[in-house]
Amino acid sequence: MKNIRLILVLLSSICSQQSFGKDTREAFERGLFHRAQDALTRVIVSDIFSPPVASRIYVYAHVAAYETLIQFKPTAYQSMAGQLRELSLNPVQKTPHAQAGLAATEALLVVGRNLVFSEQALEEEAALLWKQVQQQGYTTEEIRASKVLGQQMAQQIMAWASTDQYKQTRSLRRYTPLKKEGSWLPTPPGYLPAVEPYWGRIKPMVLDSASQYQLSAPPAYSISPESAFYRSAQEVLQSGLHLTEEQRLIANYWDCNPFFLHTQGHMNFGSKKLSPNGHWMSIVGQVARQRNADLYHTSAAYVLTALAMFDGFITCWQDKYVYNVIRPETYINAHINESWKPILQTPPFPEYPSGHSVISSAAAVVLNQVFGSQIAFNDSTEVPYGLPVRHFTSFTQAAQEAAISRLYGGIHYREAIENGQQQGLAVGQAVLSKIKWKK
Repeated sequence: MKNIRLILVLLSSICSQQSFGKDTREAFERGLFHRAQDALTRVIVSDIFSPPVASRIYVYAHVAAYETLIQFKPTAYQSMAGQLRELSLNPVQKTPHAQAGLAATEALLVVGRNLVFSEQALEEEAALLWKQVQQQGYTTEEIRASKVLGQQMAQQIMAWASTDQYKQTRSLRRYTPLKKEGSWLPTPPGYLPAVEPYWGRIKPMVLDSASQYQLSAPPAYSISPESAFYRSAQEVLQSGLHLTEEQRLIANYWDCNPFFLHTQGHMNFGSKKLSPNGHWMSIVGQVARQRNADLYHTSAAYVLTALAMFDGFITCWQDKYVYNVIRPETYINAHINESWKPILQTPPFPEYPSGHSVISSAAAVVLNQVFGSQIAFNDSTEVPYGLPVRHFTSFTQAAQEAAISRLYGGIHYREAIENGQQQGLAVGQAVLSKIKWKK
């Protein structure tokens, strides 16, 4: 009887150790996946990708990661093949040695390397991550099998990416501002050329077309003080002249300008920051960690958010160049106050609608579904840029603050913000209605 009890105790101990080992591995792979996402963001920032192009990098990298990951739980999670436009996938070879988190991480990194400029920089980041994997005790065979699986999926996703019209838009003629009163013109200090004037031609993944949620027209251009357009410009001006410290902080917190041009006399130099989608992907990672979400739930949150922002940028950018609205800075300097400057640097593309309003609203809709509509969180995304941690009671509150920040910053009229929010809500709902991720 004593021997039997001893055997039972030993078996219980062994099972406990095995369970602990499995849990430890899952936690490590989850952390590895977050670190790979953060590494991708660092390279995107360093390469100064515009917000639309950054959204393309994120979405393909995370579709690859998600599709790799669900190979390990095909009965629980739904593939996006057949749901996303023109995405079909061939079976991949999954051996018993392959590990879910390692394979998904490899898929993300491989696609990322194919889409960024600084491939070597991301390769170096990846080498550090794989060194951590080795130190964690994974066998050579486990690492090799995981990488093979991730690479197989990445190759298919890259073949799919090649059909989205991105390459074709690289060879189109340089955009020339319209010679029409009230149309967008380059703004100081750099008077940079228009960013991605043909982005509306990129194939969306969920929306039927870039024009599916085309907005109503903004107020008609006018320089009459009695006109709606003039009143909107006056609101931007007066808001900028009477900002509270909190409003100033909000404007800077959500600035998300990938390239800020500093001018000192005859010398110009730039500083790099996160794009709006980089900020929201950071929020996804922080909340996933806060909620202790497992690897599958985490990957779904990343990919659904990336999808909403990718399609959001396509429809938003389509409308920007359809309506081609003059920026507040240009209008106010010409017709109201020639010396006024916004506290944020005006980005180089037309005003209507507000891109941050669109994609923040779309991201919040998706995240409300994935994590919950009343999830409070602390966001430390902007700490590296000298700004404090901000607390939000929900994703919706964060999205609303991101949207109104454009008025405080002096770079958007209210109509662009509010109508942009409506467009973003529609895009987010389209993603939720069309994409099934759990069986």
